[in-house]
Amino acid sequence: MSIRKENLLIVDDDYDMLEVLDRHLKQENYHTYKAGSVMEAIDILKHSSIDLLITDLQMPGMNGMELVKYVDDHYPEIPKLVITGYPSIDNALTAIKSGALDYLPKPFTKTELLTSVKKSLVNRTSAKKTSSTNEIRANYGGMVGSSAKFEELVDIIERVKNNRATILIRGESGTGKELVARAIHYKGSFAQNPFIAVNCGAIPENLLESELFGSTKGAYTGASETREGYFQAANGGTIFLDEIGTAALAVQIRLLRVLQEKEVRKLGARNSEKIQVRVIAATNSDLREMIEKGTFREDLYYRLNVVDILTPPLRERKEDTLPLAKTFLEKYQRDYGKTGLKLSDKAVEILKRYNWPGNIRELENVIQRAIIMCEDEILPQDLPASVKYQVPTVDEELVALKEVEKKHILKVLAAVDQNKSKAAEILQIDRKTLREKIK
Repeated sequence: MSIRKENLLIVDDDYDMLEVLDRHLKQENYHTYKAGSVMEAIDILKHSSIDLLITDLQMPGMNGMELVKYVDDHYPEIPKLVITGYPSIDNALTAIKSGALDYLPKPFTKTELLTSVKKSLVNRTSAKKTSSTNEIRANYGGMVGSSAKFEELVDIIERVKNNRATILIRGESGTGKELVARAIHYKGSFAQNPFIAVNCGAIPENLLESELFGSTKGAYTGASETREGYFQAANGGTIFLDEIGTAALAVQIRLLRVLQEKEVRKLGARNSEKIQVRVIAATNSDLREMIEKGTFREDLYYRLNVVDILTPPLRERKEDTLPLAKTFLEKYQRDYGKTGLKLSDKAVEILKRYNWPGNIRELENVIQRAIIMCEDEILPQDLPASVKYQVPTVDEELVALKEVEKKHILKVLAAVDQNKSKAAEILQIDRKTLREKIK
């Protein structure tokens, strides 16, 4: 009895070609899986152990290149052999860049096919490589980067760090707005004084006013003693008001007075007290749009926006992705009882290509997860599927009915080894009708 060889997945929308490939490969004792579309192939990949993918490029709906990219991210250990009836240099280069090990133009002989298959299977055992990228080049106040956008941000911080001008930091969620505020404080001449961070969105609206400005005994139900507020605690230093767009209008009026008069008054108190505080506010909301809707005061906006700093999203400073990833790797691996971890070349490629809609915070979470999942090296399988290449979904409802019928008939025929009687029985049509449909 011959020994079973590797599992090969063949993908082609041409059923005759599938049969030819299947026959040639089975004669060499390979075990084959057949798929007539990209989505069928992905379903097989999820439930089977595949040693080699052989796919056509030109197929209706999602093409073979999409499949190659998907497999390269989700199953990087599987080698990929591309076959096509529309050979071109551009297609060959794109296929190779997308992760294919070989490119075989149609028509080809059985010998050429088997030679390419054997070559691809041999190459799958190539040794792992680790990244040889440069070391982290810049760390400024806890912020890491070396891109032009990062340098611009550092330059602005250097210009404003030594004065008490009010600053508004704008940017998407997860771009490091609080890190910018801390860098302004601790890199400047007030670094020895307090830095108080307040998340306006985390404090209930009815308590925000007393938390910010303090309260006297009996000022409201439950106020059993006189308390200092965050502004008093930050006197001489910096107060950072994160998510300023969530502050109620009543609180906005009080903030405006603080900025104008440089004084605060506790809730329930008659007298105000002078303070010296640098105010840095941050938001991921569009304050101008909120002004138009009447939910944010225009006069407060201009008081806050003396210096405007925009924190760039990670997709606009992609050169910083790897330095940031390495920083998080160093930061968290000890917390999880691991040391000496590395990022593989393929993992680095995936991280650098992804657009990071959740920005630096998302990258940090991904690295933490990968540290937990990996052994001694972070590989693509240690990364969440969300950061890898995704095959776009196809709306099956837009496909013509005859195309759906055709695919289903071919699928049933494949399942019963082309036994037309069994296929007709499953499809609940007579053999003559099936024969006509096949024609």
